[in-house]
Amino acid sequence: MKAAILEHIPGELVIDEVELGDIGPHDVVVRTVAAGLCHSDLHFMEGKYPHATPCVLGHESAGVVEAVGPQVTHVQPGDHVISCISGFCGACRYCLTGRPNLCDQFGLTVAPTEARLRRGSETVHQFANLSSFAEQLLVHENLLVKIRPDMPLDKAALIGCGVTTGVGAVINTAHVRPGDVVAVIGCGGIGLNAIQAATIVGAGRVIAIDTVASKRDLAVTFGATDVIDASAGDPVGAVLEMTGGGVDHAIEAIGLAATAQQAFNMLAKGGTATVIGMIPLGQKVELDGFQLLLEKRLQGSNMGSNRFRIDMPQYIEWYLAGKLKLDELVSAVMPLEKINDGFAALKGGEVARQLISFD
Repeated sequence: MKAAILEHIPGELVIDEVELGDIGPHDVVVRTVAAGLCHSDLHFMEGKYPHATPCVLGHESAGVVEAVGPQVTHVQPGDHVISCISGFCGACRYCLTGRPNLCDQFGLTVAPTEARLRRGSETVHQFANLSSFAEQLLVHENLLVKIRPDMPLDKAALIGCGVTTGVGAVINTAHVRPGDVVAVIGCGGIGLNAIQAATIVGAGRVIAIDTVASKRDLAVTFGATDVIDASAGDPVGAVLEMTGGGVDHAIEAIGLAATAQQAFNMLAKGGTATVIGMIPLGQKVELDGFQLLLEKRLQGSNMGSNRFRIDMPQYIEWYLAGKLKLDELVSAVMPLEKINDGFAALKGGEVARQLISFD
């Protein structure tokens, strides 16, 4: 099968043939229908985070089950599924206390001798236990959720990461309430999902902050009530002036120490800044300690604090009912062979979400 392989870091992806390893008792083979291009993948391509090479990247996908191991219970051949990076074991303290997105993944880690992907005699490393930039996936069943068959699989793929991360951060991590004033820094795919989630839960005001005019315009489509051009001056000062003292919630959806600090600094008393973006290793976030006396908080969010087998089917219901925008997220659809062009566009900052179509 064809796959996009990261041979060197930093580097671009190379399209080559790989083979799946042997299917284990809890494993599932999925025919990939669509996969999203995420900034997280780009971070690894650029060397901002380490990973063994060669590897097949990708973690936001949807497809159709082709085969299952003898002990698989959640799905069967023919089922439509979404993959999720938040694999769960169901037995560790995080799973048992209702935080499966932080699972230690006992029982999911593949032994080094059991290669998931091979290229001839060479082991090709699997990314995030998924490797979605390939025509097939070989994954543990606890990385998949079965979905209703009438959900378009290209739109379902978006839910696998970008939607779940942005929507979940607002609903599950930040617990935004009706009437709250919310600012979102960064209006890419994840930021747009945070904006529409704030709108869905009834936020009183949603302020979108970005340097790109087209993204600010798109943010209005997704429910932003106000926009701020971050390139025109001090966005913190603009938010404080616009709100008369700050916001209840600031959502950072870029992944930089500087914007995480901005999120904290634009809070009203008692406010919470939630960082969704992956801040590169080694970057430090500095805060004015006095502000902590005003009960301001800075927190992270891992994949929207999801319980994906519950959350993702709910997001599908919202989409099919016209409450959740997915079609509007898609900036481009391309074959696997054009994936490097897609990442170049993502690096340029002009796109929301792009999809690889395998059909």
